[in-house]
Amino acid sequence: MPAFRLLLLLLGLLVGWGAGQLLAASTGDDGTAWVNTLSLMLAGALAALLLGPHAERTATRLWDRLSRWYGGLSPRRVAAATFGLMVALLLSVLLGPLVRSLPFYAWPLSLLVTAVLAAFFVPFAVRHEGAFGFLDVGPVRRRSGGKILDSNVIIDGRVLDLARSGFLEGEVMVPGFVLRELQLLADSQDAQKRTRGKRALTLLEDLRAARPLRVEDWDDPALPTVDDKLVRLARETGAKLLSNDANLARVARLHGVEVLSLHTLALALRPQVQAGDVLTVTVTKGGQQPGQGVGYLEDGTMVVVEGGIKLRGKPARVQVVNNVQTGAGRMIFARPEDAGAA
Repeated sequence: MPAFRLLLLLLGLLVGWGAGQLLAASTGDDGTAWVNTLSLMLAGALAALLLGPHAERTATRLWDRLSRWYGGLSPRRVAAATFGLMVALLLSVLLGPLVRSLPFYAWPLSLLVTAVLAAFFVPFAVRHEGAFGFLDVGPVRRRSGGKILDSNVIIDGRVLDLARSGFLEGEVMVPGFVLRELQLLADSQDAQKRTRGKRALTLLEDLRAARPLRVEDWDDPALPTVDDKLVRLARETGAKLLSNDANLARVARLHGVEVLSLHTLALALRPQVQAGDVLTVTVTKGGQQPGQGVGYLEDGTMVVVEGGIKLRGKPARVQVVNNVQTGAGRMIFARPEDAGAA
């Protein structure tokens, strides 16, 4: 950040100039004051240049942390904290005459009373934000194209490869209550659940390194289950729900929420023909190897039939042995069905 380094350089010059003025005022030597001031300004500039890279890295880390913290704030929590601060200031004003009447009163005492009241009411309001119905400031931020991750998708693990491939578009969100669910799994006494929870948390760290990931610190204590909260959050944000839970998907669709399933995606990407499937194909010509026959499916896919030259010119049932994707397209290797039975 050139602007940050320039600002740091100007700050070093300003500190050097201030130190030079203080030195001149303390010594009273006006003859060398300008030399001392110039030297101190030069020293301040050099110190700024030396400390610049380290200060820039520190400032970048602090800014990233502040951005993540700010991005995770929920509107209701901010409203609750503001309400608590308002109550503290109001009580401070009401208690002002009483505090000023004390014999040992000094102005820092008023600041101390205000700080104590704020330290009590702000955390109290934030902890009980759900109890203030009038603080419902509306839905959380709506962003088109967002994806909300369910816990089963995170445990599944394939979402990381999907994100790295670039097919997972839009903002990816993990609700805070899903993180708490995974943390409970990671702290479980059951070894299998503990392993799944730890693997899910590790995957989220890798996912954040691969692409931006936002933790949505939203919750509704009135909703009893995680599934209910996921549907409600998806409705309020307008985001799509990424889940492998078929029952949750049905309920979400009834509420008008679009659901994406990794299982459905995997089935869609699965080869249409697999080893062991039986096809009916007409061998039209010989292959490159002796005895091979070559036929084509309706979509133009080439089928190479071992020992199929004897079936040339008539439809035959063949059993798939292998399915290969080449640069020219898909190629299927098969053998006559009676040869597979033998």
